[in-house]
Amino acid sequence: MSAEGGTKAIVAALAANLGIAASKAVAFAFTGSSSMLAESIHSVADSGNQGLLLLGRKRSERDRTPEHPFGYGRERYFYAFVVAVVLFTVGAAFSLYEGYHKISHPEEVKSPVWAFAVLIVAIGLESFSFRTAIKESNQVRGEQSWWSFIRRAKAPELPVVLLEDLAALVGLFLALFGVSMAVATGDGVWDGVGTVAIGLLLGAVATILAIETKSLLIGEGVDPQTERRIIDALESVDEVDHLIHIRTEYLGPDALLIAAKIAVNHDDTAADVARGIDAAEAVVRSQIPEARLIYLEPALDEASRKSVSVAKPNGDDPADA
Repeated sequence: MSAEGGTKAIVAALAANLGIAASKAVAFAFTGSSSMLAESIHSVADSGNQGLLLLGRKRSERDRTPEHPFGYGRERYFYAFVVAVVLFTVGAAFSLYEGYHKISHPEEVKSPVWAFAVLIVAIGLESFSFRTAIKESNQVRGEQSWWSFIRRAKAPELPVVLLEDLAALVGLFLALFGVSMAVATGDGVWDGVGTVAIGLLLGAVATILAIETKSLLIGEGVDPQTERRIIDALESVDEVDHLIHIRTEYLGPDALLIAAKIAVNHDDTAADVARGIDAAEAVVRSQIPEARLIYLEPALDEASRKSVSVAKPNGDDPADA
């Protein structure tokens, strides 16, 4: 994911949510609708979330230090996880509480025209933000399904904005349903039902985001297809006989750590091995641009060790030296 594309989607969502939050707050003041209050709080939380995503992106660009020798790339994962927590606590928990209160003590929706007008405007603004996120995501999604993209994306910003915008759009329609039913029936309980539905929706989205960003935060490796490409690249070098084992981990969305043990020929000189390692690193980086750190350990595999042992008159195993 390009930094420019991700930032464009975040800024679009931030601008839309600030405008929507203000309009919903005005509508709540005139209508007293709990659905409008819940949606206003939701938009405020979303605005703060986009600010956190921008902050995380900025802080992740700091140079590495002795205390953090691999840099600060994972700050983007940390702030994305904070977004999930904020969405759950501020958005979902507040909406559920407000909805329960409104169902227990229903009140008539006043001046519903304000609510309908603001909701229609908000749906238009949120649709623009959602469209921007979809357009930016399509540039990096490739042939993946949307669910696969959200689960496998190593850059957290676009999946977070996509899910937030989707939840916001659905939440607006739920609020519209709740207010409409409350006005049509004269029963304020429907307003509370819409608010509870919004809370459940936000809770579900927050849970998905928390699970996915937690996986990235604690350390996630490449997918099987990318690992196969790395192995093929390593084994394409003449000095590398085959791969013994490999470990990968994303230190950030655009920083991949690769550690591997490679089998070399027992009669290669140190210069041959060094040249082979340099060539292997170059091939991997040409095919996997995010492979910033590559550590290759040369070794003799068991078959090579046995052949060397048989060739030596005293039968000493070079691995024991």
